[in-house]
Amino acid sequence: MNALSFERFGGPEVLRYGQVPDPQPAGDEVLVRTGAIGLNFADVYRRRGNYHLAGAPPYVAGYEAAGAIVGTGERVAFADSPFANAELVAVPREKLIPLPDDISDETAAALLLQGLTAYFLTHDSHAVRAGERVLVHAAAGGVGLLLVQIAKLLGAYVVGLASSEPKRAAVLEAGADRALSYDAWQSERDFDVVYDAVGSTLGGSLAAARTGGRVVFYGMAGGDPKPVDPRVLMDRSLTLTGGDLWNVLRTSADRVTRAEALFGWVREGRLRVRVAERFPLSRGAEAHRLLESRAAIGKILLVP
Repeated sequence: MNALSFERFGGPEVLRYGQVPDPQPAGDEVLVRTGAIGLNFADVYRRRGNYHLAGAPPYVAGYEAAGAIVGTGERVAFADSPFANAELVAVPREKLIPLPDDISDETAAALLLQGLTAYFLTHDSHAVRAGERVLVHAAAGGVGLLLVQIAKLLGAYVVGLASSEPKRAAVLEAGADRALSYDAWQSERDFDVVYDAVGSTLGGSLAAARTGGRVVFYGMAGGDPKPVDPRVLMDRSLTLTGGDLWNVLRTSADRVTRAEALFGWVREGRLRVRVAERFPLSRGAEAHRLLESRAAIGKILLVP
């Protein structure tokens, strides 16, 4: 089969597209032929070496795809199983999410990992309540646009941060009450919760939260955060929490129940999935460059 792989950590230039051995399902695994693959910042972190990778190179990145089980044709998707940047993936059955007929492979691959992330951020990391003030960093990104929409579904007042006028327009289109540039947001204060996926902005996020408020840190798209003095938290009774989807998706029921909620919102037209661009898997390095440039609005897909 063909796959996007790398043998050393580094920039997009370390990625290679070509033949690797077909995966051999073991135990409770099944073989899935991918129809669409979601590209995420987690893939960038792994390629750079920020995240631990088990085994030996060549590494195949990726955790999210949709397609069909080889042999049965059953349409499925997954959001937390490795080696997804390939034509074939061996996936544990418990990590498979059945796809309804009205949810395409591309919609599932563009929605699941980031949608499930936005869901747990607004339900587990901080249970958003009607009337709360919510600040969303990187609001025009894949998670950001979904996070804005879900927070609005839950009745919050939402301010989104984005780096360009087209991105801010997309944030408003997603339903945000206001969209601000990164030059203008430092004066914003008194948010009940701040969602920070940029990392290097963490100090400003803490300043933007109200006394007794919460900051949810869940990504480092703009670089590693500076260490936080716990006295900053004590002085204003702030809560700083981390968010990682892998700690929330513990069972098959967790995956399916939450995915069905997302599918329902999509079906009702209350949650819109925006695809920024589609790349053939063979052009994966270009896709990584676009993602790292932070110029994309919405989700980047890889198509085998």
